[in-house]
Amino acid sequence: MLTQTTSRVLEPSDLDAALAVLDRDPVANAFVAARVQIAGLDPWRLGGEMWGWYEDGILTSMCYAGANLVPICATPRAVRAFADRARRAGRRCSSIVGPAEPTAALWQLLEPRWGPAREVRARQPLLVTDRVPDAVAPDPYVRRVRKDELETIMPACVAMFTEEVGVSPLAGDGGLLYQARVAELVGSGRSFARFDADGNVIFKAEIGAATDRACQIQGVWVAPEHRGNGVAAPGMAAVLRYALADVAPVVSLYVNDFNTPARRTYATVGFREVGAFMSVLF
Repeated sequence: MLTQTTSRVLEPSDLDAALAVLDRDPVANAFVAARVQIAGLDPWRLGGEMWGWYEDGILTSMCYAGANLVPICATPRAVRAFADRARRAGRRCSSIVGPAEPTAALWQLLEPRWGPAREVRARQPLLVTDRVPDAVAPDPYVRRVRKDELETIMPACVAMFTEEVGVSPLAGDGGLLYQARVAELVGSGRSFARFDADGNVIFKAEIGAATDRACQIQGVWVAPEHRGNGVAAPGMAAVLRYALADVAPVVSLYVNDFNTPARRTYATVGFREVGAFMSVLF
């Protein structure tokens, strides 16, 4: 029995306690919760370690340390403990991402050792909705991407990622991990697109993280030649319809605060702001 404040790497036997922490904010924690529900806490299956912070023997905060470093319900003391552990381990992640306040505190402690970052996005509004909009008709041509269309959708996914993150997902391992992730989303029926008559992608989006409480839309992209033509809002309404009917009762996403067109689109289809994320990109 732990009787004082301490941190440690969680083990598979800690799963119920970890899920209870994640369930305290099912929207903000959807990304990590989805991974834990599938993989448990085994580091090999999870793709990283889960660090836990205990107060008087109770697990109160966590931090996922994998390809991303993600603070979860992290109190100020927990953030300091996670920063100490991260400094000792050295940087292995490509980003730090999570709720803005603890993420900012974590980065402040890590920047002297890990900095400089390639880019810091200090405020990314976290948006949610639980209904299909009344004012925007879903685009009837947006549909699930078929498995045999993987090669067709991939260039659009690469273009979106490169535009959003600033580096190509094909760098490093030649894109093997990224292509596997896109294939996973297509295979699970969570990749959506509108194609033109020649098979070119006009609009696309995916339902990434998904639990029975909430899911997260990601990878929203409109082909450059179709931007400003009213494609995005009906496309988003269509993806929302699928998400709410088939995946979860609440749909979320987070967006860069400087992306005015995207924020306008999301407001049009009924998303409301409930918080903010922060991303530190390396």
